[in-house]
Formats: sequence, C-alpha cells, structure tokens
Amino acid sequence: MATKTEATVEEKLRALYDLQLIDSRVDEIRNVRGELPLEVEDLEDEVLGLKTRIDKLKTDVETINYEITAKKNLIEESKTLIKKYADQQKNVRNSREFNSLAKEVEFQELEIQLAEKNIKEFKVQIEQKKEVISETKERLSERETHLKHKKSELDAILAETEKEEKSLLAKSEEYQEQIEERLIKAYKRIRNNVKNGLAVVPIERGASGGSFFTIPPQVQVEIASRKKIITDEHSGRILVDPVLAEEEQEKMQKMFGKI
Repeated sequence: MATKTEATVEEKLRALYDLQLIDSRVDEIRNVRGELPLEVEDLEDEVLGLKTRIDKLKTDVETINYEITAKKNLIEESKTLIKKYADQQKNVRNSREFNSLAKEVEFQELEIQLAEKNIKEFKVQIEQKKEVISETKERLSERETHLKHKKSELDAILAETEKEEKSLLAKSEEYQEQIEERLIKAYKRIRNNVKNGLAVVPIERGASGGSFFTIPPQVQVEIASRKKIITDEHSGRILVDPVLAEEEQEKMQKMFGKI
C-alpha cells in the first residue's frame, strides 16, 4: 500500500473498510464469549463473600465459646466464695456479721443463676450460628460447582478464540498505522457511538448498511466514484460502494482463513 501521504481516497476507503472487517471479527469473537467473563467474575465474588461469611461465623462461635468458658469459671469462683462465706458464718460473733455473709452468699448464688442463664443463651446462639454455617457451606459448595462449570466453559471458548483474537488485534494495529490519524480518530469515534460498532458500511439496496434511510442517487454515484470520503447524514457512518465492499470482504475472508 502507498504511504499515508500518497494514499488515494480509494486506498483510504479500502483500508478503512478492511479495518472495519477486522474489528467486526473481533467483536464477533467477543460476542461469542458474551457475558461469561462477567458471570465468572460475579461467581468468584460470591464464593469469596460466602467464605468470608463462614469465617466470620466460625470466629463468632469461638468468641461465644470463650464467653461460656468465662461464665463457667465465674460459676466456679462463686461456688468457692459461697463455701468460704458458709464456713465464715460458723464463726461469726453476731447476727449482723451472719446477715452480711448471708447477703454475700445470696449475691453469689444470683451470679451463678445469671451465668447459667447466659450459658444457655450462648449455647442457643452457637446452635443457630452452626445452622447458618451449614446452610452457607451448602450454598458455597453449589456456587463453587457452578463457578467451576462456568470457568471450564469460558476456558474452552478462550482456547478456541484467544489465538485468533490476538492475531486480529495485531492486524487491526497494523492497518491503523497505514491510515492517517485524522481518519482513525473519526473511525473510532463513530464506532463508539453506534451500537453494533459499524463505522464503515457499504450501500445496501440504496441505503447505508443497517439503515432504512435512502441515499440519493447522485450521492450513490459520488460514493461509487471513490473520489472523496462520504458519510451518512443520519448515522455519521463512512460509506463505501457495494463493489469495493465485496472485493475487500473476499480479500479479508482469505486472510481470516490463514489466522
């Protein structure tokens, strides 16, 4: 191909349409993958979230068990104090001392009752958390199986298409280097503004590809002459004539076959 400065309008149009065909092929490959990469990412996040939840629940159970141990120790301490106060009551000199010790015994007995009540509540909490852990583990197992399946599906598609996609992206870069920067910027801007990524389209049945707006015959003649770059006034797409499009499609199909 001639250099950028020497390129004729026709050569520019051919290069732009070739670039479009390459980029469209990349789009097709990525469409085959579809939402799979996002699905895999979402599943990975969900699996991580479930694992984090299980870890937190296990930590909660450990903390509650620690609290139970503390309450059991408190009960033992209270029992020791009750025995101590009971022994002291045997040696009191008056009723005031006896009553004072009796109050201490009563207080420790209340402490034991409260601690036992707390232990029962803690054990209920542990059972509840263990139940949630079990349910979460089931959910985790199901999600991990689903993730494995989706990853396998994605890996299979990547194995089939990755090499071709890399080669096409390299070709896209190569073709972009052959086209002047002004046109590349326009091409990329149009591609970003249209849903299907088609910035360069051939005329089909008197309208621009994918459009229902008819192109005036005089404009169609101008496009076919390949003397200047013409855009569709409705979509902004760059237009090429059907003959040029067919020639380039045949040429690029041969190239795709070798990739």
